[in-house]
Amino acid sequence: MRDRESRTRVDGTESSEPEERPTDPELERLVEQLEELEEYVDNPDERKKVRKAIHAAHRVPGAYTVENGIKRYTTRDMAEAFVGSVLLSLPLLVEDGVFEIAEYLAGATVSEVPIFLISNVLFVGLLTTALIYWTDIRDVGVADPIFGFVPRRLIGILGVSLVTVTGLMIMWGRIFEGEPTTAEAVGRITVIWTAGAFGAALGDILPEANATDPIDRIDDREG
Repeated sequence: MRDRESRTRVDGTESSEPEERPTDPELERLVEQLEELEEYVDNPDERKKVRKAIHAAHRVPGAYTVENGIKRYTTRDMAEAFVGSVLLSLPLLVEDGVFEIAEYLAGATVSEVPIFLISNVLFVGLLTTALIYWTDIRDVGVADPIFGFVPRRLIGILGVSLVTVTGLMIMWGRIFEGEPTTAEAVGRITVIWTAGAFGAALGDILPEANATDPIDRIDDREG
């Protein structure tokens, strides 16, 4: 990435050309290790110290890509995806219009294959992929892909949102209400999964609140 800032030439004049900020693999590994440590620390005071160390590492010159990008996929990311999925799927859970859409998806068949239902599942995957990797919200990298090419973050977001949506529909009795066919029941899940996956992706990749003003720094000021 490039950061536009003025640079002083040897002759003392200013240049507005963008300066390439270096990246340090060792620094990135340090931040990853600190993030892993934060997951295992139970004591609030110790966790606060680890967060301070992470923020300090972010401010070290050369940490630009670590601070503004996302590489690892952690349990915290899964929790954020869960919250985002719940927030966007809840409004649809009480809408009976979901049943009509699901019936339409299941009824549009070619040689008894519900092509619109399958298309909707593919649309969910494409929408989530586009939101994570093709937008400029955050610079999301791929670390340790499954089978060497499947991003863990994509699978995690789709999986968490699908399980969340299915669990909520079962708990609220929305899957089998009115005795739908199997295809219609699956259609109901996929309709709400569309919103749930979108919310999960947003919850996972949106910049955190502490990106500009760390929470522990706010706590220190209030104390």
